[in-house]
Amino acid sequence: MANIYNFLKTAFPKTIDFFRNPSVFIYLLAAVLISIPLKNIFVSLSIILFVVTALFHIKKEHFTINKFLILPLAFYAIMVLSLLWTRDLKLSLSGLQKELPFVFIPLAFACIPKLSRTDIYKSFRVYSFGMVLFALYYFVNAAVRYANSGDISVFFYHELVTKDINAIYVSVFASFAVFYFISLPTKNLLDKIALFILSILVFLLSSKSIITIDFILIICYYSFFAPIPKGVKTTTIVTVGAFVLGSLFFVKEVKQRFLLEYETAFVDNTVNNKIGNDNAKVYNVSLKQAWNNKKFEKNNFFPGTALRVYQVRIFKEMLQEQNILFTGFGLEASQDQIEKKALQYNLYDGYGEFNFHNQYIQTFSELGLMAFLILLGMLHFNLKKAWREKDFLHIAFAITMIILFLSESFFCRQRGIVFFITIYCMFNLVKPAEDNKLDEI
Repeated sequence: MANIYNFLKTAFPKTIDFFRNPSVFIYLLAAVLISIPLKNIFVSLSIILFVVTALFHIKKEHFTINKFLILPLAFYAIMVLSLLWTRDLKLSLSGLQKELPFVFIPLAFACIPKLSRTDIYKSFRVYSFGMVLFALYYFVNAAVRYANSGDISVFFYHELVTKDINAIYVSVFASFAVFYFISLPTKNLLDKIALFILSILVFLLSSKSIITIDFILIICYYSFFAPIPKGVKTTTIVTVGAFVLGSLFFVKEVKQRFLLEYETAFVDNTVNNKIGNDNAKVYNVSLKQAWNNKKFEKNNFFPGTALRVYQVRIFKEMLQEQNILFTGFGLEASQDQIEKKALQYNLYDGYGEFNFHNQYIQTFSELGLMAFLILLGMLHFNLKKAWREKDFLHIAFAITMIILFLSESFFCRQRGIVFFITIYCMFNLVKPAEDNKLDEI
């Protein structure tokens, strides 16, 4: 007993000193990011630890409130105000709990000493290698399931990571790690192996939007940012392009996802042989049909782009039919309206369960014009700062979010909220520095 007491007497002050050291936030922020693909309880615990530790560091000279912090706080304030007009109070109250990172994470950043760019890149390095471990776990798990079932689909899309975690979200998380390794001025062998593993993960997850965004950003990096000779740049761009295009042609599961969009976008009533059969045919909906049809049939299938066109259409109708321009329906209260539209247009029952799959529309429909403008403000100032500082990783994050929000309601999941607001704060509250030596990381 005496030994235990002596150990605690020695260890406890050291533990307190560790949490009072500003460098602890490098690892706490990495822990928050690494916890995102895990169950929500781990995300919540990591945020609580980050916030509580931030309270150890709260000092008048550290406390900072600027436009980058005010915007997410104002965003959450409108969510709270929406309780006054919401169409579903129970769902709105539940939504407020999920959206709390928009308050706690910015306020924690306001309390802590500003981190340097080198510090945040150290966090990103830990996170990026954490994503490599996730990738290896997904690959091994899929290999075991393939050995038992012989079904190759376990290596692709939601099957690789489960629908709950969601392939598109993991694609976003892994892509950020990919861009971290790409942006390193010098790469050791371990960095190159990590980059290869994460690139394979993004490819197998088969998110059309993320693969397209990543491809464009990688070309931009090697065209304008990479500190390498012009000849090497050209060779790298050609190699990356050949790999991506070749993979799209020769990997059946990925090719099918891209071809479905291409073949159905402008041609009405193509037959979907993957879902239907000769006895029960299923017809794909084109973009034109998604926007114009007065009624649909139960055997109509909406490919990804057509579904999003339809969702834009019904939001436009909601704006015209209901007085929601300044208030929206209330936080999390738009789903009932989507279900009513699905009944009105005679859609297959499952389509009423989808959200808008567009963060801009999701925000506008639930919280009104002011919240929509605040969201645009966050994205605008984030991109403006990234571009001004010529930080490619920040630019990649900013552009990915802007484009991704066109196809995903990213804030409808806690994972999306925590990922966005944490990295948003890390980049935009970084300590101004004359020199940012990333080679030291």
